[in-house]
Amino acid sequence: MMQQGLLLLPVVVPVFFWAAYHYYKDRDLPEPPGNLLLCFVLGLFAAGLSKAMYIGLELLGLRFDAVALAANNGPGLFAYALLGIGPIEELAKMIPFLLVVVRFKAFDDSMDGITYASFIALGYAAVENYHYLDFLTTTEAFARGFAGPVIHIVFASIWAHWIARALLDERSVVWPALTGFLLAAALHGFYDFVVLRHAVVALPIAATLIATIWIWRLRLMQDLHEQASKGSER
Repeated sequence: MMQQGLLLLPVVVPVFFWAAYHYYKDRDLPEPPGNLLLCFVLGLFAAGLSKAMYIGLELLGLRFDAVALAANNGPGLFAYALLGIGPIEELAKMIPFLLVVVRFKAFDDSMDGITYASFIALGYAAVENYHYLDFLTTTEAFARGFAGPVIHIVFASIWAHWIARALLDERSVVWPALTGFLLAAALHGFYDFVVLRHAVVALPIAATLIATIWIWRLRLMQDLHEQASKGSER
């Protein structure tokens, strides 16, 4: 039992790290821990939902081996990444956000959208990292354990922020959700295409993409953090 627990450390340790990071970032108006835990569980559900969507593609004859496409069919991989991988994985995370999270009574400032979506993304990434344990060394598993959630967090933050702004402005979330989803799905698909197709040169391209979104996200969170601080002082 203890040995099995140790084997899960590359998944568990990054989860606690990123959870603590986001809880600290939202420290002025921290979200109820129960809500954050529920979002993490929703992320686990989202991972199962995306698997079901992939199975649906298979039943329709549209499921492909991305690795095989990367080796033999670049245009096919590009289409599959942008029309399959990106949309499926972002939609799977966004559905529980729209069905459950936007109904939280504690959802009362723009920072909350990013925080809750990040915990959903963290749960989703935890499932992915667990499935990779059998194929990676311990060092590789820890590296993926910390890096994997970042990928899902940055893309989810795009649609989450747009939805949160519309929700708090008491506007319809339909158009912001659709626009944010399409942008996040396209960027996610492009990221996967680059990583799978151009393994040798992918690192600087992929790192630049993720770093750019992460910097945008950091600046946005800083602005929202300052707004929350001013609001709490009134």
